[in-house]
Amino acid sequence: MIQLGEYNTLEILRDTEPGLFLGDNEGNEVLLPNRYVPAQFNIGDQIEVFVYLDNEERIIATTTTPFIKNGEFAMLRCNEVSKYGAFLDFGLVKELFCPFKEQAFPMKKGGWYLVRCYIDEKTERLVASSKTNRFLDNTTLTVEQFEEVDLIASHPSDIGMNVIVNGKHLGLIYNDNIFQDISVGDKLKGIVKKIRPGNKLDIALGQIGYRNIEPNAKKILEELEDNSGFLALNDKSDPEVIKDILQMSKKSFKKAIGTLYKQKTILIKEDGIYLKKQ
Repeated sequence: MIQLGEYNTLEILRDTEPGLFLGDNEGNEVLLPNRYVPAQFNIGDQIEVFVYLDNEERIIATTTTPFIKNGEFAMLRCNEVSKYGAFLDFGLVKELFCPFKEQAFPMKKGGWYLVRCYIDEKTERLVASSKTNRFLDNTTLTVEQFEEVDLIASHPSDIGMNVIVNGKHLGLIYNDNIFQDISVGDKLKGIVKKIRPGNKLDIALGQIGYRNIEPNAKKILEELEDNSGFLALNDKSDPEVIKDILQMSKKSFKKAIGTLYKQKTILIKEDGIYLKKQ
């Protein structure tokens, strides 16, 4: 079956004036217009294409890679707003429609918005929604504590940044665990720090506990090497200063320099830490 809004690997059936007709093993066909036809091909070859509806609502194939496909989240630019809704650039000739009822707040031309692409059941068209939370469900979790996860920054709150976890769940990174600039739509790696009652997910960027020592120790060594073997930081330094210089918490910093000190890699003095000469 040819899947709308998805990549399909199809067979080249015949070469016609408007383009190549492609088919699956169930007898379904779709046109690949001439503009997308590869320079060299043979009838019977397999070709991967993205399938969607064109401006005349005809099913069509393309070899162009879209910015988003069915079931995915992505940041898209609004090209135009009409009396029906917004039209977003998703990398193809046709724009992706986002009706007003699916806008978390009114979209404006030229703005960028985090949306999810899905197939509207009534029209059977690919559409977008910026009401991303309605596509997330924490009822049955597919992640465990300390598991590494893929994140998309969703929207900020007073206590942190809400994130989409593995494209399925909603999580939160608290402000005191954010040590870098994060913008809506950013794709990040993180760890499930804690699962609270109600399956609420606390997320941390990077790794937790003892796993965090080695990467942070490496970062401190790199900073020392880049600064002639000295950093004006120690275990009494202000947490905000540590955050600005190293993008890590004071707790992680103290663990890391403790490890380096035990390894006799650094000296810790009142004015800062020094890289020991080998």
